[in-house]
Amino acid sequence: MQAAWYERNGPAEEVLQVGEWPTPEPGPGEVRVRLAWSGVNPSDVKSRARRPLIAPRIVPHSDGSGVIDAVGAGVPAERLGQRVWTWNGQWQRPFGTAAGCITLPSEQAVDLPPSVSLEAGACLGIPGLTAVQAVRLARPMAGQTVLVTGAGNAVGHLVVQLVRRLGARVIGTAGSAARRELALRSGATEVLDYRQADTPRRIRDLTGGAGVDLVIDMDFSGTAAWLPQGILRPHGQLVCYGSNQPGEVTVDFRTLLFQSIACRFFVVYELTPADRAACIAELTSLLEAGALGIQPGDRFELSAIADAHRCVEGGASLGTVLVAP
Repeated sequence: MQAAWYERNGPAEEVLQVGEWPTPEPGPGEVRVRLAWSGVNPSDVKSRARRPLIAPRIVPHSDGSGVIDAVGAGVPAERLGQRVWTWNGQWQRPFGTAAGCITLPSEQAVDLPPSVSLEAGACLGIPGLTAVQAVRLARPMAGQTVLVTGAGNAVGHLVVQLVRRLGARVIGTAGSAARRELALRSGATEVLDYRQADTPRRIRDLTGGAGVDLVIDMDFSGTAAWLPQGILRPHGQLVCYGSNQPGEVTVDFRTLLFQSIACRFFVVYELTPADRAACIAELTSLLEAGALGIQPGDRFELSAIADAHRCVEGGASLGTVLVAP
């Protein structure tokens, strides 16, 4: 089969290679998925660029979709032929979804509802589970005003839809006209350009000076600087799943303490088994009901995987960038 891999960190065009790779066989409790699409997330390109390698060769990408074409010992034969989406394909293991096939534990290949395309399925592992868990941690929210940062990104536009379903008002931020339009179509009532210096003031103005009730945040390094400027009301809550600045972030402790701000942080790769099961069940229910719009982005052949990574790094694509193995 064909696969893509890298043997050192560096720019996509310098380190990514494509060639023949042995087709894997599933072990006990595993399935093999014949991949139709591999989803490329920002964390995948950051891993290629700078995360220390855990093996001599890394086949990238955690998310994917396809059809189970082989099962290992202990896995029911009924799983053969099932359309599935994957999660944590390349988390703490060297073999991800940028290949013709992937073997992984059976529970990491989730049945895809018949009405959901394989393209959409490759957008669920990181974006879908992150959005559902963020909203789960923030409930209840009916009648609240919620700030969703990155509201036009792959996770953010799902968060907007989920928050609106729960009866909350959404103020979003986004960095381009196209992303602002996507967030508005998803249900946000106002979408601000986060690059503008007056964004915190505009958030206060939109909430009558009170600040929002809740922030669902993709970039703590940016949002932390806004907290002392009154974007979040006293006794409000911030739920965060990422930061553009991955290291130390300066936070004004006095603001958090004297305004009794509650902060929750999580990374989607390390959800507890109970949380992950609940997220998968909720996501499946939403998909079966046709209640969640998925936004696949630009599509690339495996031979052009370096272009796909550069597309993600450039932020030009709306939705999850896909590679066809």
